[in-house]
Amino acid sequence: MAEAIDRAFGAAAPRWKLLAAFAAVYIVWGSTYLAIRFAIETLPPFLMAGVRFLVAGSVLYGWARLRGAPRPRLLEWRSALVVGGLLLLGGNGGVVWAQKTVPSGVAALLVASEPLWIVLLDWLPPRPVRPSGRVLLGLGVGFAGVALLVAPWEGSGAVDPVGSLVIVLAAASWAAGSLYSRRAPLPGSPLAATGMQMLAGGALLTATGLGAGEAARFDPAAVSAASVAGFAYLVVFGSLVAFTAYVWLLRHAPASKVATYAYVNPVIAVVLGWALAGEQIGVRTVVGAAVIVGAVALLSAVRRGGGTARGAPAVGGPQRVPPPPRLGSARRAPPPAVARAACGAVSEPEAPAA
Repeated sequence: MAEAIDRAFGAAAPRWKLLAAFAAVYIVWGSTYLAIRFAIETLPPFLMAGVRFLVAGSVLYGWARLRGAPRPRLLEWRSALVVGGLLLLGGNGGVVWAQKTVPSGVAALLVASEPLWIVLLDWLPPRPVRPSGRVLLGLGVGFAGVALLVAPWEGSGAVDPVGSLVIVLAAASWAAGSLYSRRAPLPGSPLAATGMQMLAGGALLTATGLGAGEAARFDPAAVSAASVAGFAYLVVFGSLVAFTAYVWLLRHAPASKVATYAYVNPVIAVVLGWALAGEQIGVRTVVGAAVIVGAVALLSAVRRGGGTARGAPAVGGPQRVPPPPRLGSARRAPPPAVARAACGAVSEPEAPAA
């Protein structure tokens, strides 16, 4: 895959190709939340997400195998099932379901709280990482921004509290999956591992949708063109095109610059939701966005400055960008950011959970 990317873009990385790749990562991942909103207007949420990842996962896994990735072991499939369940069923599935009642821009901002959960979960046994004072400050500021967005105050800008809570918990699930994937036995090929996680997560999402009776309530005749377009966009651009651009950028641009997508994606999501879906941007949304993104930036600055206590690696989040992946490396799990990037936006920051 890496060789194919190099042949497609060229090893010299001309400026226009860098700009095109950054535009894909910035805009496409930021736009996946709006695509989800359009897709679930007439498509059942869990079945839509399940089929999306089954299709994209089949492409990635099949391509990796054609490029020489070895056949995964049963243990690696088990790890992929756990990671896929946490990232895609708990993470993406929660976001997709909640966007029935939560605007796409607000959903993107709430998903941006994922690095805050990384801090909390990394603090737990068996190998706790004690955060420094500055990390705790970023944690407090970030959750204050989340509270500002979801507090059930009267007046304009209020959002559905149940849906908002589900998205916050989905971000926590994604954080747990990201942390688990660091030590889980997964294939050395990032493409193969990501494809396996998408296949496993897609199967779990599909099973959830069937168990919830979505198939019985689904009316194919009622599916709109907007929903079909949203679904196709998520598969082709959200899960494949932007992921390819992201992997290529990791090989041709400084990691610190690639990491800036974590700050841009929520803003793109809010603006697109306002411009194309008529979502309101009130004072609460603007202030909440500034507080959450500022907290993520603070955590990123602490990480670069080595601000975590006891010499442990500082806790990052969406901005934590791994070094360029090496295909065929020894039994090493793909960096969470790479796996998440293929999954959608998110975000996962680590790409967004969209």
